[in-house]
Amino acid sequence: MSAFPVLLHTAIDARDCRALAEFYRQLLGLHYRAGEEPPTDGSPDDADWLVLLDGNGSRVLTIQRKTDTAPPTWPSEQVPMQMHMDFRVPTAEELERHRERAEDLGAQLLHDRSKDEGEPLYVLADPAGHPFCLLVQ
Repeated sequence: MSAFPVLLHTAIDARDCRALAEFYRQLLGLHYRAGEEPPTDGSPDDADWLVLLDGNGSRVLTIQRKTDTAPPTWPSEQVPMQMHMDFRVPTAEELERHRERAEDLGAQLLHDRSKDEGEPLYVLADPAGHPFCLLVQ
């Protein structure tokens, strides 16, 4: 018996399940659960649920296809942000490096607070529009 439930993973909705999974796979250095890798034989990719694992084989993120989802419009509340993730990096130099990597992978910069002496950070949107933060901590 455990005292508390344990978080299994975070699930994110996306119109293009594979594209968003690829973004986070590359951004965070994750890998697919066995059997969920992209097709290599030219067949269509009809994935509707993909699980991303860390180097220890633990679940980190799942991406599920939801074709009628609307990207959040943060900072506007027209389409609210239902959740967001924060990713920490150790230094301001690493903050810049990871922001550039995220943008190279398809993220868009939403807010620049990189000069904040207390907690430098960037708010970015993943390719499906979900906001996330990179911050020095």
